[in-house]
Amino acid sequence: MRRDNQLLVVTHLCQLLTCFTGFGGLIVPLILWATQKDRVQGMDTHGKAIINFQLSIIVYCIISVPLILLFGIGILVLIFVGLFSLIFPIINAIKASNGEPPSYPLSLNFVS
Repeated sequence: MRRDNQLLVVTHLCQLLTCFTGFGGLIVPLILWATQKDRVQGMDTHGKAIINFQLSIIVYCIISVPLILLFGIGILVLIFVGLFSLIFPIINAIKASNGEPPSYPLSLNFVS
């Protein structure tokens, strides 16, 4: 097993595809994690954190839709989810380049 911090960084930054193209932020890291988790040291930990974060983002977006009808609370939730989905992949890409473990706040544990 080899250490490849650059691939870990790319895996985190691939989440930003959703912000720019509307899709791919879950699929591309999922493919990278599934194909490289046995070859790259740390990919399993980083991949699981990314998948859990992306699935959590989807859940929070779905929950916010009915909340829009409640005095616009859902709009605030969507704004915060958008900011989280933009900021935390960048923070964790920097952590990955330094060899640190990922940390995504408010991430639900789907894959363990």
